Amino acid sequence: MSPGHRFPTPWSVEEADGCFVVRDSNGQSLIHVHFKDERDRGSAAKLFTREEAEYIAADFAKLPELLGK
Repeated sequence: MSPGHRFPTPWSVEEADGCFVVRDSNGQSLIHVHFKDERDRGSAAKLFTREEAEYIAADFAKLPELLGK
């Protein structure tokens, strides 16, 4: 990790209860991408599907690589 990098790579994605969490290599949570659970069909919130949330979280986790670290 070079000086000035507050969120060391690599970043990882893990599934939590109703969301995907992107974490840096120290375990710091960077973003939560929430999705609607199949049981929550009546929810008023406009949430992502599970697949959409996973795709967004995975792309977010690739940002350091895409930006050249």
